[in-house]
Amino acid sequence: MRILVLTWEFPPRIVGGIARHVAELYPEMVKLGHEIHLITIEFEDTANYEVIEGIHIYRVPVEEGDSFFHWVTNMNDSMGHQGGELLRNLGVFDLIHAHDWLVGDAAIALKHYFKIPLIVTIHATEYGRHNGLHSDTQRYIANKEEKLIYNAWRVIVCSNYMYRELQHIFHTPADKIDVIFNGIRPEKKKLNSKFDQIDFRRRFAKDNEKIIYYVGRMSYEKGVSVLLQAATKVFSELEGDAKLVIIGGGNTQHLQNQACQLGIREKCDFTGFMSDEDLDKFQTLADCAVFPSLYEPFGIVALESFAAKVPVVVSNAGGLPEVVLHGQTGIVTYANNADSLAWGILEVLKNHDYAQWLVENAYHDLESRFNWTKLAQQTEMVYNLVAEQCLQTIWV
Repeated sequence: MRILVLTWEFPPRIVGGIARHVAELYPEMVKLGHEIHLITIEFEDTANYEVIEGIHIYRVPVEEGDSFFHWVTNMNDSMGHQGGELLRNLGVFDLIHAHDWLVGDAAIALKHYFKIPLIVTIHATEYGRHNGLHSDTQRYIANKEEKLIYNAWRVIVCSNYMYRELQHIFHTPADKIDVIFNGIRPEKKKLNSKFDQIDFRRRFAKDNEKIIYYVGRMSYEKGVSVLLQAATKVFSELEGDAKLVIIGGGNTQHLQNQACQLGIREKCDFTGFMSDEDLDKFQTLADCAVFPSLYEPFGIVALESFAAKVPVVVSNAGGLPEVVLHGQTGIVTYANNADSLAWGILEVLKNHDYAQWLVENAYHDLESRFNWTKLAQQTEMVYNLVAEQCLQTIWV
């Protein structure tokens, strides 16, 4: 099949999990014999057109707008124009695959103009991020999500939690939704060069300190404030022999202020953005990864810790309990409960053999449940179903 893919983020432009998802799924689709043409946006000095792992990538310019939503409108105009050029010039396309609401206007327009079935992957919802819709901005985004889902022939989500969420929020028919997990390439976490582990580790912690870390966005739903509360109990229990490393870009001043108020600021290292190279090194030295989300459709960061062989502690928010199997591949705690989170972290740090057993189980689970080759085959089944049904349909 020839597939047109629309995504607002693609490496090296990484905002959240979508970039990793599309960058690892579509090379596997190419291996299955599909021709993938992917439209995304310009980023720094990357080429406007290139082929990476068999994917034809087109990066379009986007004019700055007066607001974020104006910018999104401009992005969809550019993507729609580029998509139209490809659809007119390259011949028959079998499907359009759009990732999240931001590219929805272009995807819907191309679907109707060229009469090509649309598949949509919803990676998260505005309702879920905010535990409801509380402002005109949030309602606007939710309406865009609903319109895109309505226009999709089928909708792919990354967890059973999201399967239920779409039915609850948008009343999406259950038989229109397919659950396909996210995946990871475990080999991406294998270091290609040796480094001075002791010297590198001392950049973050003293030799006697256990390293606990969080990596991700600093938004409210990621639960970093809960982790800081839990850290006070962990530090007390371990008599100070631990360090909390908070990794990720964005404004952390409110979190740093919280750490000061809790009296643990000197035990917390807010690193800001960390390169993939340094993160890979860091994870080989860390003792516990913690993801205390209040809302999490899936949790690719947990898979990355699996691949790096770091013991994982997560909350039971969203799809995380589907990714991390409690007591088998990690520890699952109660969301928004600092005492529960502290217990989980201490379980890992105080029981080395148990933690290593969890690590080995988690690494093996990557092959059985989160292997991109298998997930691409599941995606292909959705493609084949839509293509077959399309042949039996008269467009009006």
